[in-house]
Amino acid sequence: MPYKTNDDLPKSVKHVLPSHAQDIYREAFNSAWEEYADPDKRYEGDSLEDTARKVAWATVKHKYEKISDRWIKK
Repeated sequence: MPYKTNDDLPKSVKHVLPSHAQDIYREAFNSAWEEYADPDKRYEGDSLEDTARKVAWATVKHKYEKISDRWIKK
């Protein structure tokens, strides 16, 4: 289920990430949703949603780091 806007993101993402990081998460999630649609491209047992979520968080972590309870741009 790709996200059209940041308002569509899960609360667990919207409430912890700054706006720019939400953009990164959304774009990475949507891209991974397309790229890993074929189950053969995912780790065995991972759903498409799990894979897209993992990719999105990994992408956010390239630009942001969590310090205490806040995500700060690197």
